[in-house]
Amino acid sequence: MTSRTPGLEPPLSARMMRATWRRLPARRYAVGWEPGLAVPAADGTPLITDHYFPRAEGDFPTLLVRSPYGRGLPWSPMYGLLFAEQGFHVVLQSCRGTGGSGGGFDLWRNEPADGRATVAWLREQPWFDGTLGTVGPSYLGYTQWALALEPPPELKAMVVQLGLHDPYALFHSDGVLRLDTALAVGAGMTYQHQGMTAFLSSTLRLRRRLRDAVMARPLRGAYVPALGGEVPWLDGVMAHPEAEDPYWRGAALTEPARAGRVPVGLISGRHDALAEQSFEQYGRLRAAGAETSLLVGPWTHASALQQGWPEVFAESLAWLRAHLCDDRSGLRPTRVRVHVGGEDRWRDLDDWPPPDRATVPSWYPAQEGVLIRQEPTGSRPLVSFRYDPADPTPSAGGPLLSPGAGPRDNGVLEARDDVVTFTSAPLTEPLDVLGPVLARLSVATDTGHAHVFTRLCDVDAEGRSVNVCDGLGRLRTTGQDPSRLTVSMGSTAHRFAAGHRIRWQLSGGAHPRYARSPGTGEPPVEATAFTPVRLTLHTDSALVLDAGAGAT
Repeated sequence: MTSRTPGLEPPLSARMMRATWRRLPARRYAVGWEPGLAVPAADGTPLITDHYFPRAEGDFPTLLVRSPYGRGLPWSPMYGLLFAEQGFHVVLQSCRGTGGSGGGFDLWRNEPADGRATVAWLREQPWFDGTLGTVGPSYLGYTQWALALEPPPELKAMVVQLGLHDPYALFHSDGVLRLDTALAVGAGMTYQHQGMTAFLSSTLRLRRRLRDAVMARPLRGAYVPALGGEVPWLDGVMAHPEAEDPYWRGAALTEPARAGRVPVGLISGRHDALAEQSFEQYGRLRAAGAETSLLVGPWTHASALQQGWPEVFAESLAWLRAHLCDDRSGLRPTRVRVHVGGEDRWRDLDDWPPPDRATVPSWYPAQEGVLIRQEPTGSRPLVSFRYDPADPTPSAGGPLLSPGAGPRDNGVLEARDDVVTFTSAPLTEPLDVLGPVLARLSVATDTGHAHVFTRLCDVDAEGRSVNVCDGLGRLRTTGQDPSRLTVSMGSTAHRFAAGHRIRWQLSGGAHPRYARSPGTGEPPVEATAFTPVRLTLHTDSALVLDAGAGAT
């Protein structure tokens, strides 16, 4: 049995935010707080840490939360206070180079060693009972995977919420910079750990100067006025667009999931910018035979920790109690729970994608903008459109980190001359799409270089077109002949209602979500000369709504 000294009251700001939340479980324990502990890294660098704990006699498991975003709002109430009052020690630590911790922040290279050093420090604490879990969203998921590279024996469970494991895939798609995401992460990583005032100020500055930053030629370095200074790691990200570049060696943490040694609860949202990383890790964990679960809500990256927080917290708490406290009463009966768009309902599933789902036939573009199920014979030009990087096709909604993410009315976007759409007849019965979606494209260009943005939309009875999922690929062609390109459009859980229509939307980009194609083959980040591109879609293209089920 271990007794705790009273410690301090948790920060007033954390207690005030806690008082505003509804639909959360009742508090079990009063909470004490030890702020500003200096935990030595292996090289002696101090990693500043706050300790939250139940004010009660007894042993309690420990949760390690390592963050580059500071230890104040909202992390203090969401993780320190809420989990401590449910019966956990919570060690909330600022990553190296952030929140007062020593050293310099690096996007990924320091996290494995610093996590191991923190566990070594935990072993020396009188209140540590040898049972450890981890929890957290976004980059806090990356720090969890980093610890699991060489999991300490005390690590019994992880909860990765909207988590990152592959920095390259966060910032690039097929060699194309996810420009909006890069700027949003740049602002968050640089300023959020300095406090809410600094972060809000940086967000407003970015919005004011966003157009100059995203329309600059070249893009590289143009972010400096928008972010208020140079960000060395962001320069590195922008300068290395190819996944095979040695710069990215060791960045993607896939091995912990393949090893499957630690039970992992995964939480994501259908419109989360990191959703595909959650689906990928779930697949690896299942292949390894690991104990895992998956919750996918109707959320974006931000809304999951806002409107979705009661569900996210309840799911996280149940998983941690099951594996750290031997209390499985809160676990749901099925491995997977997903929110299905279009019908606004949750479904409990045995696996993801559900193995017993119906195969959905592919859809094909045809004359007059029609989307049909009859597969064409041969390949011939169908429709052409012009992409002008001086007036780039804008983005609308989708899986972003910035405001404006999620499902949006695509009507204004689809009225542009540089966007083409193919739309099915009204469905006579509901159509469920549960799993990966992809586009098989046959496209010719007049410059030899282009991007292709492909999007699945749901068109309701009133004609409103709303995005479901999408993706972007990089195209290279020779002469007048089309090239074939397969573009992953992510995974979704969506029901197209009877009377609704399926729409396939195509364009030469989605700016500033992605850096615009210069049309010349020059890297988008370095380009200074732009050339308009004419893209010609051929009939032997297909929208595959259920790629995982072997749709034809």
